[in-house]
Amino acid sequence: MEKDNPRFTYTYSASRQEEIRSIREKYLPKEEDKMEQLRRLDQSATKKGTVTAVTVGVIGCLLLGVGMCCTMVWMGALFIPGIVIGLAGIAAVAAAYPLYLRITRKERERLAPQILKLAEELSGQE
Repeated sequence: MEKDNPRFTYTYSASRQEEIRSIREKYLPKEEDKMEQLRRLDQSATKKGTVTAVTVGVIGCLLLGVGMCCTMVWMGALFIPGIVIGLAGIAAVAAAYPLYLRITRKERERLAPQILKLAEELSGQE
């Protein structure tokens, strides 16, 4: 306050305070709360199965493509091996989803005690 002008002035900027808060949060150590931990565990139960199934499916598609090339483009001596390679590719593609289900079920069984414990703790807090 000045002597000539006795008015009080106050400036508040919500956007500025929000920017300060967001910058501050970048430098604070990250603490994973129980809900985030529960989400992470739930996602990890399907991640391994998904990666495996996609890999097997892509390899199966590639084998099917090579088998098709052997039978349609190169023919001759590669016709019979092309059929065998193509059938192996079809088998791999067909096995991808059951493989996903099996791996995911095993992972869920492995993680169930941790997930159930966290879920119970979170339910008790509310």
